[in-house]
Amino acid sequence: MNTTSRKRKLVGVVISNKMQKTIVVQVDRLVKHPLYKKYLKRKSKFYAHDHENNCNIGDMVMIMECRPLSKQKRWRLVQILKQAV
Repeated sequence: MNTTSRKRKLVGVVISNKMQKTIVVQVDRLVKHPLYKKYLKRKSKFYAHDHENNCNIGDMVMIMECRPLSKQKRWRLVQILKQAV
């Protein structure tokens, strides 16, 4: 059986950890304007499940898609890539 997951993985920065077992992750991406060809910065916020409450604000984390855990949570924490200073 194939062990690679087809679920999306994103890397972002934790902007809130005030909820219990939940973090808010901001993911930045660059989008090219169709007419002017300039790159624009766009950002999205995702609610992710942090089972052990390890994340702090400013941490760089990897999150992965999962089944709906609540009204807004559809992602879960995979690993903390870089701790905030």
